[in-house]
Order: sequence, then C-alpha cells, then structure tokens
Amino acid sequence: MTKKVNVVTLGCSKNIVDSEVLMGQLNNAGIELVYDSNDLSAKTVIINTCGFINDAKEESVNTILQFAKLKESGQIENLFVMGCLSERYKSELQNEIEEVDEFFGVNNIKDIVERLEVDYRNELIGERYLTTSSHYAFLKISEGCDRNCSFCAIPQIRGKHISKPIEEILREAVKLSEKGVKEIILIAQDLTYYGIDIYKESRLAELLEKLSSVAGIEWIRLHYAYPSNFPVEILKVIREKKNICKYLDIPFQHISDNVLANMRRGITKEKTISLINKFRNEVPGIALRTTLMVGHPGESEKEFDELKEFVRMMKFDRLGVFTYSEEENTYGENNFEDNISDEIKNARYEQIMQIQQEVSRQLNFSRIDNNYKVLIDRQEGEYFIGRTEFDSPEIDNEVLIQKSSAEDIKTGSFYNVKITSADDYDLYGTIV
Repeated sequence: MTKKVNVVTLGCSKNIVDSEVLMGQLNNAGIELVYDSNDLSAKTVIINTCGFINDAKEESVNTILQFAKLKESGQIENLFVMGCLSERYKSELQNEIEEVDEFFGVNNIKDIVERLEVDYRNELIGERYLTTSSHYAFLKISEGCDRNCSFCAIPQIRGKHISKPIEEILREAVKLSEKGVKEIILIAQDLTYYGIDIYKESRLAELLEKLSSVAGIEWIRLHYAYPSNFPVEILKVIREKKNICKYLDIPFQHISDNVLANMRRGITKEKTISLINKFRNEVPGIALRTTLMVGHPGESEKEFDELKEFVRMMKFDRLGVFTYSEEENTYGENNFEDNISDEIKNARYEQIMQIQQEVSRQLNFSRIDNNYKVLIDRQEGEYFIGRTEFDSPEIDNEVLIQKSSAEDIKTGSFYNVKITSADDYDLYGTIV
C-alpha cells in the first residue's frame, strides 16, 4: 500500500509499546517509518489514541481531525486510527469522521498490519521498533485490569488482566538489551496482579529475579503498582538486586477512608500508611512516586484536609494529581453525582501541588554534596540532562550537568555525579 508510514502515538507508555510492536512488524516488511511526525512524505498515517480522561480524549479527537483535513486536501492518502479511543467510541467516530479509512481497537495490531498489505509474522513477537531513546525502553508484562475502581474505564477498554508468560518477557528483555537498552521500565495497568491469572499466584518477585540476570540491563524500574494486596515479597528482591532501582510508582489516589471506599480501592488509610512504612523500612532510601485524585464525589473539605496532611506527612519523592472527571459507564457515573465544581477541583489540585513543591524542594536540597549514579538522556542548551535511579524519564526530576564542566559525555552512558545545587524539581551536578 505504501513505502512510508507515520505512526502518531498519544497517551501512556502502554500505547508507546503497542505502537513499537506495530512498527516492528512494518519495519521487518521494509516499510520506512516515522513517528509523531509532520512529515507529509509519509502518505499513510496511523494514530494510536488515548481514551482515558477528558483531556486525553480531546487531544486524540483533535489529532484525528488534523490529519483528516490533510487527507481531505490530498496531502496524505491513507488514515487509520487505533487504540483506546477507537476501541471505546468506534461507531461514533465512524459516523463523525468519514475521512478515516478504518478504526481499530486496542488488540488489533495483526489486523492493522494485514490492512496495510503486510504479512503478520508471529515469530516477530517481542521485536519492536524503539521510539524512546535507545538506552531505555518500556516493557509491558500484562494487558488489561481486573480492578473495579469507580473512576476508571480501563477494564472496559483493555479487558480483563492477562499476564505475559515469564519466558516471553525474558525473551523480549534480552532482545532489548541486544539493541543497546540499559534501562527497562516494567509497565502494566496493574503490576502487582502479575501472574495470578496464569500461574494462580503472584509471580512478580520471580520475574524480577530473572530479569535482574539479563546481561546488559543496568536498571529495572517498576511502574503502576496497586496498593491493595501488594506482593510484599518483591521488596526483598528490590533491596538485594543492585540493578533493580529503589523506585516504585504506586498510585494511592486518596487517603480518606470514605473517599477510598467510594473509589472502590480495596484499601484503608491505616493499611496505606502501614504499607508505605513497610516500603521504607524494608528498602531504605526507596523513592516513591504516587498519583492522587481530587474532587471525587464524596470528597468534602474534611476529606480534602486529610489528603493534604497525608501529602505533608508522607513526603513522597514524586507526586502527580488528577482532577476527577466523570467517565461513561463507570461505577462513578452510575452511582454518584459529580457535584464538585471544576473551580473547586482545580483549586484543590493547586493546593496539593503547592504542598508537594515544598516537599520536593526539601528532598532535593538534602541531596546536595551527595554522589549518585546518573544516566545521561540527552543534551539540551548548555546542559547534559540525566537521571538518578530515583527518576523515570519524562515525568520525574532530572540532573543537569553544565557542558563546560564536562568532556566526552555520551548520551546513554552512566556517570558518577556529585550534586552541587538544587531547585524545586531538578538537581545540578558535576562529573566525579
């Protein structure tokens, strides 16, 4: 059909992996690829959409419309849409945006490949065309989710939790290492459920043990753990394996027992605080990233004050906040009235982030004069930009090293860096 394809990826890291799997199939067939590009010499465009929250849906629709205009004017020839938005609203999108040649869901990569007149090859499973920096990559260990959080439509979109077999994940990790990847970031809708569906018990600790033995992988990072029924046996592995980052991304969402119950999170305030203390006791120095939600139905000023105190007390290394938005056909939409105004939601968002800004500032200043292993991600202006093991790419703090103070620094390499100064969200250092 075409010799050049532009794949535009929106949304989360799970979508990045899906796009990379698709591009691996196309690349093997000799198709030239560009991604997230305005290159109009690519006459076929595939948009991988997000349908999680309102802002993401709006971005996806606007991107589709942008390329629909290009097709209408003849600047591109073929336009396909895949991913979460397409899975969730396929019939509506088909009726509204006729310029799109075909819409595909989240599990239709084989169909997309064949629609492009390419033979889908099963033996290429695990082969990906990396779109991240060549030294790090996301590694998806499962699909879907069995949780029933009130605000979340992911189980409707992605389906039930399906773990990948350990052997398949290891093969993919080896292939990534052979491509020069030094850091793998484990992702899933719910890491902590890994293995229960196919092995009838949690196998995350075993998976981490085996991944830590893959030659060439210097950092392994965990994203998107779930607090309820957390497999505490992984803490020993994190503590003992030098190439597993002392880092955990675990969205707590809230701390008020009333709001947690409304959210259907399956955990209480007492158990949450006990879990956090266990993390810090068993893995000294662990960096915790969490996500919180403000404005969920039932969050009064009392519950919000409780959340603010939680943020002050726990001093999370990294923290993000969402405002509640009512999603179609979720438990929240069907059972609660979304009666907290956007003005109040946004004000609460700002208050949490102001508290976290001061927490981050204090933690960063405590790192001055310490030395850390830093992975260099890129060059930008007068600086080399890198990260410690306590930071994920794109979303967390960075370490800035002035170019004039360093020679022969290479992107994708590790260096020992002394922190010389700090601000609210970044560190500054010199090569030791």
